[in-house]
Amino acid sequence: MKRYQCVVIGAGPAGLSAAIEAKKAGMSVVVFDENLQPGGQLIKQIHKFFGSREQKAKERGFVIGKELLDEAHELNVDVKLNTVIKAINYPMKRVTAVEGDHITSYSADNIIIAAGASEATLPFKGWTLPGVIGAGAAQTLMNLHGIQPGDRVLMVGSGNVGLVVAFQLLQAGCEVVAVIDALPHIGGYGVHASKLARTGVPFYTSHTIIEAEGADRVTGAVIAEVDNSFKPIAGTEKHFDVDTICIAVGLTPSSKLADMTGCEMTDIGGAVPIVNQYGMTSIEGLYAAGDTCGISEASSAMITGRIAAIAAAHKDGFIPDDEFETKYKLLDDSRRQIDSGMFCKANKGKAIEVTDEGIEISHKLLEKGYLAENEIYKFPGAIKKAKGLHPVIECTQNIPCNPCQDVCHFGCIAVGDIITALPSVCAPEKCEGCGMCVAHCPGQAIFLVNEQFEPGYASITIPYEFLPMPQSGDHGLALDRSGKTVCETEIVDVKTNNIFNKTAIITIKVPIEAAGKARFYKGAMNTNE
Repeated sequence: MKRYQCVVIGAGPAGLSAAIEAKKAGMSVVVFDENLQPGGQLIKQIHKFFGSREQKAKERGFVIGKELLDEAHELNVDVKLNTVIKAINYPMKRVTAVEGDHITSYSADNIIIAAGASEATLPFKGWTLPGVIGAGAAQTLMNLHGIQPGDRVLMVGSGNVGLVVAFQLLQAGCEVVAVIDALPHIGGYGVHASKLARTGVPFYTSHTIIEAEGADRVTGAVIAEVDNSFKPIAGTEKHFDVDTICIAVGLTPSSKLADMTGCEMTDIGGAVPIVNQYGMTSIEGLYAAGDTCGISEASSAMITGRIAAIAAAHKDGFIPDDEFETKYKLLDDSRRQIDSGMFCKANKGKAIEVTDEGIEISHKLLEKGYLAENEIYKFPGAIKKAKGLHPVIECTQNIPCNPCQDVCHFGCIAVGDIITALPSVCAPEKCEGCGMCVAHCPGQAIFLVNEQFEPGYASITIPYEFLPMPQSGDHGLALDRSGKTVCETEIVDVKTNNIFNKTAIITIKVPIEAAGKARFYKGAMNTNE
């Protein structure tokens, strides 16, 4: 029986981060994962992360995953794939693994469970038909295998997963006919909902799916409005011709391994192990990190994985007290920043006041801090006091994010030390029009506006992540925040610099009266917006 000083279960963001920290501390480490490829969900995430530079903000998920894998490889971390953990035996600290057709036991001084989460399901009439898929499956098809999941897609669920995957479906060339949610509000970030709305995707809150139509595959979908008890209201049914129904109704922590150890558990929308600030369960030497402890962002998962690893290393004497305290404080400060703001567990359901510091027109959030269907289009217009080219920020929620401040070298944009504070355009006159803020905003919520572009015309610089890429001189339509046509427009500039991290920024010319409305470009030949 082989003995390791640290056994990590799960090769996702939390598990890989834990393995890297444990290996750096000098521990012998092995990582088990049931999949054929390490990296967890990161490897199929093509969107940019929120947070700060230290938390990999403005980096795309698959890039972060590759960085973790490369670091683990350089440290010679032992990663065993296609391996299923069947049992954890305490107090013997023994892990039983099924590797192919062999059953092997490993002795472990410390065990870190970072098993991630699984997609929740939603049963309804016809839900077993081919064409009903989970959002994770859609991402796997699109982002790992280059396969378009369908032509016309209905997205069920408006949390961050549903919003992000719906946008990626558009990027893959699918038509998203609608996003629906049984809740009366949009569950995910407003910036994610807004970038979808600008393309013309309609939202139906307080609606649920009733039926997937079809004999041997999905040919249509029926939705209906729900009452306060989430029961369908007769006579409110709506029909969509679709070939795909994508389900994004939440995630469930994968905590069965923790439960079988006998450690103390609790229920927070799913059974999870109770852990202390270091990630240790009620059993000494047994830790849990990432979504196993409750659903959170990948950034948070990486931090909790690192904390669990340094705690285990410190407990066994691999890290001295002073070094541990320093490392832990840095990680804990980072964790506190991410786990704050209006979407964190502690603040969900609370009203949060939004201030504008006199720069932008104040946007009042609804009660409980969420955006309802008809609110995602009501963002401030251009800054009326500014002259010439200046940034316009349409981010109105306390999300942990500060890349706009980080990339602006001219001091135009300020967030401050608290990354959940709203960004403000503190010095619009300093803007040089570089477009870095536009390209690097993870929520695509920043635009450059110049009401003095030409007599009678303004220019709007917007982020663009669709193919085919438009060219200067192309003519098309300028759309507003709800995806409705504002006016005809011409592209006057296209920038695709490598430093923009695969986000193009395009500049369109519109009549001056459209400066506060135009926020998206639809080309005459484009079919995927």
